Amino acid sequence: MEVPLKFAPLPRMQLQLTVLLLVGMMMHILQFRIFVVVSYGVYESHLEYNLLKGIFFEVKKKFETALGVLKKEKITIDPDDPAAVSQYAQVMKTVREKADLLSDSQRIKYTIETFTKGIPDARTYLNTLQQLRIKSGLIDHIGIEPLMMEALEKIEKDIKKPLLRSDKKNMATLMAEFDKINAKLGIRKEDLPKIEKELELEIAKSELTELKKECVEAMETQLKREEFQDEEMPDVRKLDIRNFL
Repeated sequence: MEVPLKFAPLPRMQLQLTVLLLVGMMMHILQFRIFVVVSYGVYESHLEYNLLKGIFFEVKKKFETALGVLKKEKITIDPDDPAAVSQYAQVMKTVREKADLLSDSQRIKYTIETFTKGIPDARTYLNTLQQLRIKSGLIDHIGIEPLMMEALEKIEKDIKKPLLRSDKKNMATLMAEFDKINAKLGIRKEDLPKIEKELELEIAKSELTELKKECVEAMETQLKREEFQDEEMPDVRKLDIRNFL
């Protein structure tokens, strides 16, 4: 038997902020954009219209599924609290499983494949990986990137030219060097599930940090408006979006 949620009255600013927060969270979770064309005249054929219609309803279904999870699960916007980060990560995992979305590791793999497709040389490839990591808010805690670049520089010095990804022989040598680096750092294939779990928590903390930042900025903007000058800034950790879903 489900216990009904208690709907606590909130000041107008807190209500508006919660709505803004919900929209932002949806974009973090689903990570897509929906482009709806109003005029049927832009479609070259009825088939194209049906294709777009099918995509729209598929996205709508995923959105409603995610919303259903968020109506039940409590999320505390506190990136500094390990328990809150763990709970957020679990909620996002539930959303992905029920809405049939990519996992964090699958999403990272897809992003890497998309942004590195067509890159001819190993150096640009590694630099692109670093840029993607930084943009994702991930931290190279063990310092593996400098070691990988050092291995690449060693090989390029030996062959006296940039290492191309199509150079199977020397790329195999580079992969062997990477295996040595992994062994040196104690990274084993059997540890991958644990590493993926740590990655999920790191991504969850990064997303919560971004949500908190957006939340605080929204509150500060609202407080500058005349109708909200008599209200105090609410604690973001006490916001509960379930009350408004």
